[in-house]
Amino acid sequence: MCRLCDPARPKAPCPSRRDFLKASAIGGAAAATGATLGGSATAQQAAEGSIPAGIGAPGRQTLIRGGTIISVDDSVGNFASGDVLIEGGRIVEIAASIDAPDAAVIDAAGKIVMPGFIDTHHHQFETALRSQLAHGILVNDGRSVNETNYYDTILQTFSMVYRPEDVYINELFAGIAQLDAGVTTVMDVSQIHHSPEHSDAAIEGLQDAGRRSVFGYFEGHGDRSQYPQDARRIREQYFASDDQLTTMVMGGEIYLPGYETSWQIGRELGLPIALHVVGTFGMADTFDQLAQAGEFGDDNIFIHMTGMSDMSWQAAADAGAHVSLAVPIEMHMRHGTPPIQKAIDLGLSTSLSSDVECTMTADPFTQMRGLITLQRMFANEAALSGAEDYPALMQCPDAIRHATIEGARGLKLDDVTGSLTPGKAADIVLLDAEALNVTPLNNAPGAVVTLMERSNVDTVLVAGQVKKWRGQMVGFDIARLRSELEASRDHIFEAAGVERDLFAF
Repeated sequence: MCRLCDPARPKAPCPSRRDFLKASAIGGAAAATGATLGGSATAQQAAEGSIPAGIGAPGRQTLIRGGTIISVDDSVGNFASGDVLIEGGRIVEIAASIDAPDAAVIDAAGKIVMPGFIDTHHHQFETALRSQLAHGILVNDGRSVNETNYYDTILQTFSMVYRPEDVYINELFAGIAQLDAGVTTVMDVSQIHHSPEHSDAAIEGLQDAGRRSVFGYFEGHGDRSQYPQDARRIREQYFASDDQLTTMVMGGEIYLPGYETSWQIGRELGLPIALHVVGTFGMADTFDQLAQAGEFGDDNIFIHMTGMSDMSWQAAADAGAHVSLAVPIEMHMRHGTPPIQKAIDLGLSTSLSSDVECTMTADPFTQMRGLITLQRMFANEAALSGAEDYPALMQCPDAIRHATIEGARGLKLDDVTGSLTPGKAADIVLLDAEALNVTPLNNAPGAVVTLMERSNVDTVLVAGQVKKWRGQMVGFDIARLRSELEASRDHIFEAAGVERDLFAF
């Protein structure tokens, strides 16, 4: 049975997963159609019809020609105008000009060509709850009663009523939406493992979106939850090989009783261990104990890292741990001040993440601007106050690195993605530098970080396969997906006993 087939519906032949993902033909077109995230069915059909034959085909090279290249690889460098040659889903050459007469050509004139963005912490199962918690904080901390705080409202109310089919459509739609924004890799923090079926649905949603993803196996609730022991089955069934588009991370939340077992299983299975680390959630003492016991390793991904002691920070740095920051969320939801400068000063590998769409958008441009403006605000304030020693101002290439290669490092994928480097996967975005909000182009990294938004994401490739073309998503019936997401939303609200109010605050 497909994930979107409700057992209560009349029994009828169930379409296969691939039948669901593909749209019905419009005007005889065999490719996917239906309304797109940013346009009409007609626009999508026209875009698909303009994709040069042979792109992504086995045995065929693809040449991205004449774009402004930001490689995020010092050994490769940048090009005001250059070419990228792809073969077998991998980058084989980057140069000012490449002679490849038999290659399928992508004309990148007027485009910035760069590695796809990487989101190292996204709760994709909450897509149907977008903007529902726009005014909420993380927890009711006793200082400001907030009935719609994240922990009580999202995790302890809404998430409890999710069915596997809700998990699937939320995961799938989130993946497609972030591809639309140029995010080619994600770590999904799916705290929705109420049963093995919920876990399977989350994995299938990630896989069917067709982008590079890391399945974060975090907790669930209820009598049928098999976390963390089910990690062994999941690893064997879905992730026996690490050389695939979807890989796995073990969730090891230290606020949960018995978290030691999660860490033990994760390390037994050779998985990175990710966890939220937030002082306002009462984790500082436990985190200090782990630091003192020497439990940190280069397999740890610490999310937020707000409110932690200097001792723990130093232990994390000494261990080579990774830090994932969600700067807009941390500022908005009272996690604490994003520790940008602390991570920089200690030399920790640090990436960016969107966190929760119930409160904030999941696009990478918001993350980069949040990072650079907050870091510069503190440095500028120190300078204005007369301090003689204050941090260097972050530059736009630094923000791009945090949104690309540093995320790959944190997810142990830096030998696969995160930069335009020969031998790496062709996870590539083309950004429109001739759009009204950018033209004329004067500084490429500056344009990406300070001017652009998701509307500038023109074309997206994952492992050399086209996922977005000339501003239109391809390969999905978005109209049907949207209706299924709305149906999931309606079920979740009704089952949770929450009335939808478009103007609540």
